[in-house]
Amino acid sequence: MTTTSNPVNAAVRAGLQRGWIEFRTIATSAADLLGWLWMPIVALVVMYTLRGTTVPGTTFSLGAQAVPGILAMTVVFTGMMGLAMALTSEREDGTLLRAKATPHGVLGYLTGKVVGQATLTVAALLVVLVPSAFLFDGLRLGAVGAWLTLVWVLALGLVATLPIGAVLGSLAPRPQSLGFVMLLITGLVMASGVFYPVTAFPAWLQWIAQVFPLYWLGLGMRSALLPDALAVAEIGESWRHLETAAVLGAWAVLGFVVAPMVLGRMARRATGSTVREPAT
Repeated sequence: MTTTSNPVNAAVRAGLQRGWIEFRTIATSAADLLGWLWMPIVALVVMYTLRGTTVPGTTFSLGAQAVPGILAMTVVFTGMMGLAMALTSEREDGTLLRAKATPHGVLGYLTGKVVGQATLTVAALLVVLVPSAFLFDGLRLGAVGAWLTLVWVLALGLVATLPIGAVLGSLAPRPQSLGFVMLLITGLVMASGVFYPVTAFPAWLQWIAQVFPLYWLGLGMRSALLPDALAVAEIGESWRHLETAAVLGAWAVLGFVVAPMVLGRMARRATGSTVREPAT
């Protein structure tokens, strides 16, 4: 038993170390940081220009109401899509093939990618939260309960979305193939109440939004950061914590069932012939 488990434990430890190194590499590169942070920063600037506009039926700033949605959008684009793009690119440049050549190397590689992308996502969220504390009034950033809710929603949201990113990265034949997926997700962001209460949309669009984890991520983060009175702008005039946990949990379970099968298939198909020739 010890002989079997030690190589696995070593691969996981190596993956954790690799993930931290990858995060530090990005964090110390201004160009890389800008590449990951420009979208939430632009969204934050747009919402700041709307701080004088109020949520329909309330006196609360529409800009402040959108901050939790921007956080949810950051989880999806930085975490989920970031992992998808990394897997697709590194499958082509031979990184995955090199990992496959070592015992439990794929496990260590995937552990590193997940840890690195999750850490980067948390850092990106702080980049949004810190200035929001000064730019917008009414956010519950001083309440302990708000942070506890934010932590469990974020943790469950990452567990629900990162496997989706792994699946997308495994299925995409080329990095460019993810462009269409990005376009679809951008449309989903618009329909999920990130910039405007979803209750203002047609009923059929509200149902579509509720199928995907992005809406529930945004709802859970709104429940953490916004006053309870703002629940009146939500579906059912409630934060629906139980439903949030159930839907995100269901996506997490689905992801943990599907992702290993798809990733295993991708790793088995990784050969020297699938590695992209370097440009000359």
